[in-house]
Amino acid sequence: MNRLDRRALFASGAAAALLAATGASASGAPKRGGTLRLAVPRENDVLNTLARWAVQDALVEIGPDGVVRGELAQHWQSDADAKRWEFDLHPDAQFHGVGPVTADQVVASLTRSLTLQCSIEPLGARKIALTLAEPNPHLPYVLAQQSNLITLADTALPELTGSGCYEVVRATEGRNLRLKRVAKHYRDLQVGWFDAVDIGVIPNRDIRAEALRDGFVDVALFPQGDMLRSRRNLVFHPSADDMQIAAHRNIAIPPKVGQNTAIDDGRLLERWWML
Repeated sequence: MNRLDRRALFASGAAAALLAATGASASGAPKRGGTLRLAVPRENDVLNTLARWAVQDALVEIGPDGVVRGELAQHWQSDADAKRWEFDLHPDAQFHGVGPVTADQVVASLTRSLTLQCSIEPLGARKIALTLAEPNPHLPYVLAQQSNLITLADTALPELTGSGCYEVVRATEGRNLRLKRVAKHYRDLQVGWFDAVDIGVIPNRDIRAEALRDGFVDVALFPQGDMLRSRRNLVFHPSADDMQIAAHRNIAIPPKVGQNTAIDDGRLLERWWML
């Protein structure tokens, strides 16, 4: 494995602690509190995307800086050929209302989701081994995809559960969702700053903009921008001309926002906070 290939191993082991998802910004360090009210479009299944990233975890995540870091996996390593990989699970990770996340559960989940040719086996209660048919030094990036979130079963939105920093209070498919922060989560003070989240699907972008303008929501995704650009009580990401996200100024935008996919790589609910 050459030097570039080894980028996939960054943030493993001791380095992971140095790359926690928190950090300071012009608004200060992240802090807990508040209920985020969010208006989202119906297209592209935004409601389910946000829900899954908030409620479920992967073995690893791609940080907003593009570097892989641990999530359910506390440490990981590969052999010199990048064919056999071992992942140590975080000892405090819990499935909501079920109990500790075990190696058997992770193996079962990845067996359902992974499309790579490989064998997966538990090595005790808190460790798994994954052996690939072909070398892949970038396996952690594959495991960080939403399709490989660790689940107990494939469920609809109202029954969605996982090991993430939020859990579902109530949900209606395609319409709305309420989440609450999990008490004593294994990633406390790293992710999940809102006390609760209310998401409503508003298909019309003009009405999403009006809801934000009139104070009914704190954040609107992909709103109609013309009625919002001149308002000084709002902030826009990535810009006023390319308005993917519009928010009231009481919402803190992290200093680094993920760019791989929209909405901070789908992890807005984990990474943003209220001032």
